[in-house]
Amino acid sequence: MWCVVIGLPDFGYSYGAELRENEARASGRDLRVSFKEMVELARAIKGMKLSEAKALLEEVIAMKRPIPFKRYKKGVGHRKQLSGWKIGRYPVKASKLMLKILTNAEYNAIQKGLDADSLYIKHVAAQQGPKLRRIFYRAMGRATPRIEQLTHVEVVVEERG
Repeated sequence: MWCVVIGLPDFGYSYGAELRENEARASGRDLRVSFKEMVELARAIKGMKLSEAKALLEEVIAMKRPIPFKRYKKGVGHRKQLSGWKIGRYPVKASKLMLKILTNAEYNAIQKGLDADSLYIKHVAAQQGPKLRRIFYRAMGRATPRIEQLTHVEVVVEERG
């Protein structure tokens, strides 16, 4: 007789296998969102207090505050709302998904017995996931590949005294 064990998924985290008592994590896998926007968004919220990061993401969704683009900046326009670094965008779709992941991490921390008001984002990572390959049919019997890059995101929050 075979026994099927249904447990945690076996994908890995880049942060590490073991969490401390004051840490909680959440992840989003195979997200249909721009990898480049998610990388810049992760850089912007890393190290922030969780409530401040959620407020920032809500402002980005309302298109009131841009996210500075530092690595993927070719052809990106300047925004006068930014201080210091002027190049930026409003990654609305990526912000909505990141807000869901941060909310999930907050709920995981509450379930673990941590205080939600003293949570900080310790680790954020965005990695490339699998590619969805399709064919886009063209005129004269030709075809062009249509490739969509999926994204993996993981967040670790930490309770600080």
